[in-house]
Amino acid sequence: MAGGFPETRVPDVPAITLYTTAICPYCVAAKNFLRSQGRDDWREVRVDLDPAERARMVARSGRTSVPQIFVGEVHVGGYDDMIALHRAGRLQPLLQGEGA
Repeated sequence: MAGGFPETRVPDVPAITLYTTAICPYCVAAKNFLRSQGRDDWREVRVDLDPAERARMVARSGRTSVPQIFVGEVHVGGYDDMIALHRAGRLQPLLQGEGA
């Protein structure tokens, strides 16, 4: 207990990884949507700058298009997949570490 106040813990939230390219409107839309959901702490991996990262993205997701979005180790998919998950009420729990 520091300063006489009980210690408060922020619950661990899963890391977000976005595989993107520079000229991808869906990548921009995905980042804007995540911001609207209170998350702006993602790791962005530019696959147009690093062929090894592109290969890693394809190996992880089985897809070649961007964006590819991961919340923790859960592959959300692309932008449309993320929006569908949101509409189904399953994205926010995933972002908060409660599973999909």
